[in-house]
Amino acid sequence: MELKIEHLSKQFKDKKAVDDASLTLTPGVWGLLGANGAGKTTLMRMIADIMTPTSGAICYDGTDIRKMGEAYRDIFGFLPQDFGYSRDFTVKDYLEYVAALKDVPARETVKKINYLLDVLTLSDVKGKKIAKLSGGMKRRVGIAQAMLNDPKILVMDEPTAGLDPGERVRFRNFISEFSHDRIVLISTHIVSDIEYIATRNAIMKAGKIVDIGRADELVREIEGKVWTCTIPARDLASYEMRLRIINQRSEDNGELSIRYLSETSEISGAAAVQPRLEDLYLWYFPQENTECGGNALWEGEGN
Repeated sequence: MELKIEHLSKQFKDKKAVDDASLTLTPGVWGLLGANGAGKTTLMRMIADIMTPTSGAICYDGTDIRKMGEAYRDIFGFLPQDFGYSRDFTVKDYLEYVAALKDVPARETVKKINYLLDVLTLSDVKGKKIAKLSGGMKRRVGIAQAMLNDPKILVMDEPTAGLDPGERVRFRNFISEFSHDRIVLISTHIVSDIEYIATRNAIMKAGKIVDIGRADELVREIEGKVWTCTIPARDLASYEMRLRIINQRSEDNGELSIRYLSETSEISGAAAVQPRLEDLYLWYFPQENTECGGNALWEGEGN
């Protein structure tokens, strides 16, 4: 089973959102990494067959998905950044409605809904209106609707947005098991959510797929470029002016332990450390470190 993206492009009036992207997705979890505006959402919408490419094709086992029609939708699940629902829908009503739209057999609907409600810890709120749920619960309802038809291809845009750390762990474990014989594509800014479960990752920048590989393969590009050392806390501002500091932690005696990206050590006594996927992300997209305040992607991990 494979989903082959071949020289795919999408041109809007004044911008090419996706530019000659090629990628062959096989069973397992795939991470799609890129900064805002990289073209990830446009690419996923074309994979979902709800946006028409300007050029190129997407083929499932050799057949263009645009020619498959209903047969493709039967094997496809999609979680967009914002999924639509009526404000009057309860969780259970909404999932029953989506199951009917996806032609899930009536005899299987109740079983599948109850299973997903249990796995995604939504059983206690199944009678509540979606509009009154927290952001994390709404996101879990979105995940449930995407999986109702037991899809062979599952595409999710920022699935863990709004989930607490425990919920993210449960989600990762669930998706890791689910992806055994299916294709799962996840776009997320929380790099740690895919670092541990992704079979392979694709990095997207300015509409192009610029790198593809396993996490351990990709991070080799920045070996010897990730450093850690301890500095006086009072000197942080001066170091920030000349270094790309990506994480910092307060230590005893008014000192800070910092992790930074650089071609050379820059600081006497600094030690090179094993790079992680998050380091590579920030190497490719330095503006994300600035926008996130330098720590948002690290989920509280140390150096």
